[in-house]
Amino acid sequence: MIQEILIVDGYNIIGAWPHLQQLKEIRLEEARDRLIEIMAEYQSFSGMKVILVFDAYYVPGLGGKYLQSRLPVYYTKEKETADELIERLVTAHVGRRKQVYVATSDMTEQHVIFGKGAFRIPASELLIKVRAARQDIRRKIEQDTDRRTNTFDSRLDKDTRDQLEKWRRGK
Repeated sequence: MIQEILIVDGYNIIGAWPHLQQLKEIRLEEARDRLIEIMAEYQSFSGMKVILVFDAYYVPGLGGKYLQSRLPVYYTKEKETADELIERLVTAHVGRRKQVYVATSDMTEQHVIFGKGAFRIPASELLIKVRAARQDIRRKIEQDTDRRTNTFDSRLDKDTRDQLEKWRRGK
């Protein structure tokens, strides 16, 4: 079985998705937290391993790897670009039985990751995939709800239900 890995250029996606772009204008931290939530949900549903990368350009001095909602989130070191870290992650993950994708709309980065053996997913395509996953989740929840309310008992008329209840109680 092939393991699929999705490496996401966080600030590139925030800048490309309209609802996160608007949120970024108000509070960058909220846009970042919202993207983390979205990608953690997508990881859970899709089965892909998702790795989120944020550039130190916006958060100087931070750096390192954190696990948030079971999602590995990398913050680059100061003076390190997200592209550099993404390239290192691609190199580390490309291999047998692994398919690596990078979500970014940065054309230069797309060419570099192609050369390292990864595939690209433009920000707009990732948004479509995330929305489709959400619709699938809603559909499954509705089906589960329908199954719970569509019981054998609910199909019986009142007299039959009452008679079965009497028998159950031994009357």
